[in-house]
Amino acid sequence: MAPFGKWGEGNCVRAENGYTLSMNRKRAPVSVRSGQIEFLKVNTEGIDWRDAYQWLLGLSWPQFAAFVAVVYITLNLIFALLYLSGQHNIAGMAPGSFSDAFFFSVQTLATVGYGHMYPQTLYGHVVTTIEIMSGVFLLAVMTGLIFVRFSRPTARIVFSKSIVIAPLNGKPTLMVRVGNQQHSMVEAEFRITFNRDEPLVEGGDFRFFYHLKLQFDRLPSFPAALTLRHVIDEHSPLYGATPESLERSRVVLIASVVGIDPVIPAAVQTQQDYTWSDIRFGERFVEIYTDHGDGRLTVDYGRLHDTEPVER
Repeated sequence: MAPFGKWGEGNCVRAENGYTLSMNRKRAPVSVRSGQIEFLKVNTEGIDWRDAYQWLLGLSWPQFAAFVAVVYITLNLIFALLYLSGQHNIAGMAPGSFSDAFFFSVQTLATVGYGHMYPQTLYGHVVTTIEIMSGVFLLAVMTGLIFVRFSRPTARIVFSKSIVIAPLNGKPTLMVRVGNQQHSMVEAEFRITFNRDEPLVEGGDFRFFYHLKLQFDRLPSFPAALTLRHVIDEHSPLYGATPESLERSRVVLIASVVGIDPVIPAAVQTQQDYTWSDIRFGERFVEIYTDHGDGRLTVDYGRLHDTEPVER
């Protein structure tokens, strides 16, 4: 069964029908990961060239640096071979010297031009003109990408590694702890989405999604850490849930935070997903705040994930 039950199977049926009508347009599956779940999209339309921009922005800094290095070296290797394809195209370059051709390409791509080597034939001038134009384009694109990567805001939010369910004020309550590692966040909104497989009257299972009602879902300021709380009453989809029932219905919960970075200002968003195995019954989060009595509070982020059994 698909990770999202009949909801996923229904889409697969439509995809299969589309495949039988246009078999010759079958494309390789596209992998998309959402938290702990990976979706393989089949029979999708052609790749949009703008997807490359999203892909580049999604790379980590080491991956992005490696990508730039590969593109830069490959481009210089190609032009070095072009310079070597003719005779006496570049003055000052030793005949057949690949290293001279490569480093002349590096100088040309960067529009440095030390003067020791220079094009002396029409072919050499044409190739250097093409390379200079390529270098200007490459520099503009990479500068733009680096600027966007540096300037875009990110939500440095840390979620607890587990979800706990325990009595709070005499009522069973689901709790998720969230910590803000930035200086501050304003107009913060919090959500927890709950989804599971449920049996249908017609037979089989179907994936249902619920927004859990929180005791608070919006704050004008979110400076440190807090615990999101959902009271499990008779109106809650978690009413009467047990570890065994959560496993059978393959429960997934998604906690999300949306807010505004007051420094830029710009909207930021992040989320964390949990499966049934991340839910701990009969436990609560340990206290992480220490009140010094003079208007100062110490928040221990090192204990943000720690839990303790609830005394019965």
